[in-house]
Amino acid sequence: MAKGEETRDAILHQGVETAYRVGLGGLTIGELARSTELSKSGLFAHFRSKESLQLQVLARAREEFVATVLRPAVRVPRGEQRVRALFDNWLYSGVHRTAGVCLYVKALSEFEEQTGAVRDQVLQGHRDLYDSVSQIFRTGISEGQFRSDADPMQFAFELNGLLLAAYNWVRVVGPEDAERRARHYFETLLETARA
Repeated sequence: MAKGEETRDAILHQGVETAYRVGLGGLTIGELARSTELSKSGLFAHFRSKESLQLQVLARAREEFVATVLRPAVRVPRGEQRVRALFDNWLYSGVHRTAGVCLYVKALSEFEEQTGAVRDQVLQGHRDLYDSVSQIFRTGISEGQFRSDADPMQFAFELNGLLLAAYNWVRVVGPEDAERRARHYFETLLETARA
């Protein structure tokens, strides 16, 4: 990777961290300049507008989610093992508040009533995630490990709901209890799905 690409990569990662802290709506070129200790004019040359910055930071958050949660899971054998890896990676990232994983959750509630490209990208990111989860589950059906009449998108719905509950529980009650409860419910979810 060239030095310019490394610098841009570091700036976008810091943008994800900053947006997680101040909200995607609070992410401005000025706020990012304070976080990175770079000049506003230099950052403006990279991003040109607040919306462009937000869109690029969302794209970077998505890359971080894929690298942290999805890609390691799909390296695991298909079926229940892969579904477990997906759950473990996602739960760990949520409990430990990994910014790239959690930013989309925060951004959805922040932008759900707005219109525009940022909201559209947030919604598409969530839809793509649901599709990925349902596809991972579908491979378990094709391996004969899950019921043939199971609904992959229903599984994605329930897994997402479980992880959102854990995400909220971490803040309200604490990470240990959230993880314990999430793992308990995940086992129930798998038991229902098994062939």
